[in-house]
Amino acid sequence: MKAEDISPSYLTPYDPQYDPLVAATPGHGTGYAPTYWVGTAGRPPEDDGPLCGDIDADVAIVGSGFTGLSTALFLAREHGIRAVVLDANQTAWGCTSRNGGQGQNASGRLYRSQWIERWGKDVALRLDAEIREGFQTFKDLVAEFPECEPQPGGHLYIAHRDKKLDFLRNETRIMREVFGYDARMLSPEEVRRDYVNDADSHGAMHEPDGIGVHPLKLAFGYLRKARQLGVKVHPASPVLGVETRNGVHHLRTPGGTVRARAVGFATGGYTSNGLHGSLRSKIMPILSNSLVTRPLTEQELEATGFKTTQVITDTRTLRFYYRRLPDNRVQIGSRSAVTGADAPNPVHMAKLVDGLHRKFPALKGIEVDYSWWGWVDVSHDMMPRVFQPDPQQSIFYAVGYGGNGVSFSAHAGRRMAERIAGRRSKAFELPIYNSELEYPNLFNTVRSPAFAPFRRLGQRFLYHWYYLRDEKL
Repeated sequence: MKAEDISPSYLTPYDPQYDPLVAATPGHGTGYAPTYWVGTAGRPPEDDGPLCGDIDADVAIVGSGFTGLSTALFLAREHGIRAVVLDANQTAWGCTSRNGGQGQNASGRLYRSQWIERWGKDVALRLDAEIREGFQTFKDLVAEFPECEPQPGGHLYIAHRDKKLDFLRNETRIMREVFGYDARMLSPEEVRRDYVNDADSHGAMHEPDGIGVHPLKLAFGYLRKARQLGVKVHPASPVLGVETRNGVHHLRTPGGTVRARAVGFATGGYTSNGLHGSLRSKIMPILSNSLVTRPLTEQELEATGFKTTQVITDTRTLRFYYRRLPDNRVQIGSRSAVTGADAPNPVHMAKLVDGLHRKFPALKGIEVDYSWWGWVDVSHDMMPRVFQPDPQQSIFYAVGYGGNGVSFSAHAGRRMAERIAGRRSKAFELPIYNSELEYPNLFNTVRSPAFAPFRRLGQRFLYHWYYLRDEKL
């Protein structure tokens, strides 16, 4: 099924060059990106159509991806609050329908050893307990919506160079001795024999928690359940401005205004700079490319040694993430362009195809049935936030997952729902809940919004440095 076959009448064409640091909004009723997930999810569930007229609501949620839908779902299910969800385009239009479908026991881009370095062992242990609880929230939702084609079994972390083995050994030791996980190191022979014949592999760390899903089918499950509980979901309703008057938040859209007592922002990597002052320059959107091959033949499956359907990443800073899908296709993703204007440049997809060929030489020349890119919400200190930036205003946000949002977004939505409902929790003392998103930094010391215009210059430099460190040095 093609994206145009499941499109509502208000649809405007998909914009492959959309850039959240340039555009005022993500669009207005824009079509889905041409992803494998869109092509195989079937017709989207019913929604409530674009907002028409002014309405009052207890809670308005901006963004209808994993975070926005899970927030609305938990508000209704656990707190009896029926939210109104607004999306600029179609439901789950952003990263929720463009990711790799990898659910891991993680959030943000820091390893557990880095949690200890940053906050000390005691805080790291409490943060680990919270992330574990978050992964259980995700697992419970996956079990509730089995149509999302879950592929459990764990996560395989491939050492792409021999010199990365010491890093993996240390992480394995910390995960076992400090956090009590059944993580273990695998030799190159064990990886090839039991999991996959990745030509890049010099060994791997295996951790027991990891689930691959069809992300759009999962999001559609969230949508159906939320609407059954009374949630209203309005696509093609971009928020053009937010004004607070006498404690009531007025969210202006092209079709009308929502007056709400509380607002939750769940816009991820598609957060426009002008959306709200509490989010301006706080998220660095990073492009990620992804592709899905045609189904592999039995001979190709044997040649690639793809015995596992577990989620896989490698140890590059600009990592590859990949797995075998239920229909025996291979999905792989990694870095893309720096700007939206450059995103369609074929050189970026060529780098991804080259990565596929390097890992699996037997797949050279294989047809690519789907390819796309999407924006990842990376915070400037590499960890997410679920936060209320001004205690005097009932405005909240949950963003900054750094590529680990498939799983943690479920729990972030649950925690944001608790905060909106006025519940208290010891978990809110953790750094991902008790501090706001940070401004860009210089050498991880001085932080200021003045650095924001220069972030992409720094990104270009870092991409070159990461490539040299990953592949040459």
